[in-house]
Amino acid sequence: MPFLTPGFRHLFLVLTLLFCACAGAFAQKTREQLEREKNENQSKIREIQNILKQTSSQKNVNLGQLKALNQQINTYKKQIDLLSDDLELLDKELRVLEKKRQTLDSSLNKLKKEYGHMIYEASKRNTYFNQLVFLFSAGTFNQLVLRYKYLKQYTDAREDQVEEIEVLQKQVAAERQRITSKKSQQKTVLNTRLSENTKLEGLKTKQNEVIQELSQKEVELRNQIAENKRATDLLEANIRRIAEREKRERLERERKEREEREARRKAERERLARENAEREKKGEAAVVEQPKEEEEPVISSGMSEEETTLASSFTASQARLPWPVKGFVSGHFGQRPHAVLKGVMIDNLGVDIQTTAGEPVRSVYDGVVLDVTEMPGMGNVVAIQHGNYMTIYAKMNGVSVRAGQKVKARENIGRVATDSDGTSELQFQIWKNTSRLNPESWLMHR
Repeated sequence: MPFLTPGFRHLFLVLTLLFCACAGAFAQKTREQLEREKNENQSKIREIQNILKQTSSQKNVNLGQLKALNQQINTYKKQIDLLSDDLELLDKELRVLEKKRQTLDSSLNKLKKEYGHMIYEASKRNTYFNQLVFLFSAGTFNQLVLRYKYLKQYTDAREDQVEEIEVLQKQVAAERQRITSKKSQQKTVLNTRLSENTKLEGLKTKQNEVIQELSQKEVELRNQIAENKRATDLLEANIRRIAEREKRERLERERKEREEREARRKAERERLARENAEREKKGEAAVVEQPKEEEEPVISSGMSEEETTLASSFTASQARLPWPVKGFVSGHFGQRPHAVLKGVMIDNLGVDIQTTAGEPVRSVYDGVVLDVTEMPGMGNVVAIQHGNYMTIYAKMNGVSVRAGQKVKARENIGRVATDSDGTSELQFQIWKNTSRLNPESWLMHR
C-alpha cells in the first residue's frame, strides 16, 4: 500500500544525503588546507612588500631590490596557483551541491505525487462510504479495532508525508542558497585572481627595468663580488680557526682526563704495594688484590657527555629548526649563478636571509657562544656551539651576547645590520666540525 513505503523511501534518502555529506566533508577539509595556504602566502606577500619598500627607497637600484622583486614575483605566482586551485575546488563543491539539490528535488516530487494519490484515494473513500459506516459495519469487535487502526495508520501516514514534504522543501531552499553563495564566492575568487595577475605583470615589468639598469653597472657589480669574496674567505678562515681551536681543546681535555685516570691507577698500585710490605714485615701473607680498573668513558670526538647529548638532540632537529630571522632566502647555499652577470658563479657558505632593518636575530637552538667578533664586510659575527655542531650569524649589529654565554633556542642575540644600499640581510651558516651544511635542509618549512 502507498502509505507503507515512506520508511524505505526515508532510508534511501538518508543514505543519499549521507554520501553527499561525506563528499562535502572531504571538500571542507581540502578547503581548510587551501585557505590556510592562501593566508600564509598572503602573509609572505605583505612581509616581502615591507622589505621591497625598504630597498626601493634608495635612489639607486641594487641587488637587494632585485632579490626582493624576484621573491615577490614567486609569491604572487604561488598565490595565483592557489586561487586557481580554489576555483577548481569551488567547481567541485558546486557539483556536489547541485547533485544534492537534484536528489532532494526528486525526493520532494515523489513525495508530492504520493501525497496527491493518497488524497485522491481518501476522497474516493469519503464519497462511497462514511468512515463511521466503515467502522460499525464490522462483523466483530476485533474487525472494528483493526479497521480503526487502519484508518489511523492511513491518517498518520498522510501527516508524516506532509512533515517530510515541509522538511525537504526547507532543505531544497537551503541548498539553493548555498549554491548561490558558492557562485558568488567563485566570482570573487576569479576577480581576485585577475587582480593578482595584473600585479604580477607590473612586478615583472619592474623586474626587467631593474635588471637592465643593473646590467649597466657591470664594473661596480664585479667589484662588489670581489669584496664579498674577500669577506667570505676571511669569515670561512675564522670559522675553521674556531673549529680547530675547539678540536684542540677537546683533545687537551681528553688527554688530561686520561692522565688523571692513570694517576689514580698508579696511586692505587702504590697503596697496595705499601700494604703488602707492611704485612711482610709482620710475617703475614701478602694481600692479593688488583687495582680497580676505571671504566673508560665513551667520548665521541673528545666531547663531554653534555656536548654529546646536545649534538644528538641537534641532529634530531633537522628540518625543524626555527628561522633565525624573519624574511626570505635571498641567497641559496652552494654555487649559484649571479642574479645579473651571465657566466658568473657565486659560492655561498650558508644562506642569505633578507629582512627589514633592525630585525632581531635569534639563536636557532640551545648552545654556548663560542665567539663574537667584527669582520670587514660581515659586520658582527656570532658563533654558537651545539655539541660538535656550530651555527654562524653574520652581518649583524647590536650583538647582545658574549663568548662563553649559554643561550636558549629563540633567544635574541642581536639585530640585522643594513648596508649602504639599504639591504638588510643575515648570513646564516651551519657547520658540523669543519664541514659546512645546507641550512635550508635544517630550517623548518615556511
